[in-house]
Amino acid sequence: MRTYRELFRTREFTPLFLASAGQTAAQTVSGLALGILVFRQTDSALLSSLAMFGPALAQMVGAATVLSGADRLPPRAAMTGLSLLFGAGTALQAIPGLPVWAVFVVLLGLGVAGSVGGGVRYGLLNEVLTRDGYLLGRSVLNMSVGLIQICGFAAGGVLVALLSARGTLLLSAGLYLSAAVVARCGLSRRPPRGTGRTSVTETWRTNALLWSSVPRRHVYLALWVPNGLIVGVEALYVPYSPGDAGLLFAFGAVGMLVGDAIAGRVLPARWRDRLAVPLCVLLAAPYLLFASDPGLPVALLLVTVATLGYAAGLLLQERLMALTPDELSGQALGLHSSGMLTMQGVGAAVAGSVAELTSPTTGMVATAAASLAATLLLAPGLRGGRVAGAVAGAADGSP
Repeated sequence: MRTYRELFRTREFTPLFLASAGQTAAQTVSGLALGILVFRQTDSALLSSLAMFGPALAQMVGAATVLSGADRLPPRAAMTGLSLLFGAGTALQAIPGLPVWAVFVVLLGLGVAGSVGGGVRYGLLNEVLTRDGYLLGRSVLNMSVGLIQICGFAAGGVLVALLSARGTLLLSAGLYLSAAVVARCGLSRRPPRGTGRTSVTETWRTNALLWSSVPRRHVYLALWVPNGLIVGVEALYVPYSPGDAGLLFAFGAVGMLVGDAIAGRVLPARWRDRLAVPLCVLLAAPYLLFASDPGLPVALLLVTVATLGYAAGLLLQERLMALTPDELSGQALGLHSSGMLTMQGVGAAVAGSVAELTSPTTGMVATAAASLAATLLLAPGLRGGRVAGAVAGAADGSP
């Protein structure tokens, strides 16, 4: 599968695409509104960063307890129920006078529940499409994230000004409701991919199996750590330049969109193994130049170039699927998603803590340097030859 026409002719891809887009729009608008709301109430760079990306820390709890549900829940019911839950939680955060601690309690609860969502969604994508179509399908979903974030972050500041932060949160709750309707009406009823009950024991057993493979372990770490630390850099956009944060996020979404389009549609297969590490380097290196305190035009250019590097995630996910049996695909992708989001929360906490002690600029540069160092440490384990041998082993049935 190499064309967008073939992709959208696949019957269930369009409703899956639309439901995912609705959730992304809701997350984008609500995240910016909540970050601004908390920053205005607390004047804290750390709390503002955690309000936008901290719920991802709860993904670690979900990955250790309920992630087996990614393969053991009916996909349509799970996607519909999670959208409704997030809509209710977002509406709750809009209640006037709700204490900041209560906002974070809701965020953490949604984070635990949401840990199943990535595995359900991308496991279903792996079912709906043929194996050779997964990269193109995932790149289109990622491109939609980029487009929606361009519009959402650009419009988010306007919506906050027009509707207030709480009004914007209520609008986001409505978007979650729309995503639930699309999932319920557009997706077919499918049985769970796995058998048995969702349990902590099954979650740990399958996670241990996935983690036991050294090549998969390197891929997971490369998916989680460099990406998570750079999201920590992005979490400082609001304290770095409150008036321009939406613009910085929007330009970053442009870079991510272009990178995903190139990786999904243009890159030949023989280049993919070679470019994963360079793209991880690109993700971090431009942020080091923020040490020179660039003006807004240069800062926007640096952000756009850096976010091209997010395309590394697509290439690494393709490796992960090649290294994983089909019956474990949902939990494998869920573990990737939960681990990535957890590291994004860690990145936001690290960057916010450094910024609290120094300045937002210093926090951005230091966290980007840590991401670059992590990539260089992981690079030897991601060499093409080792991955090719591991894929051959997986084809023979090795875990």
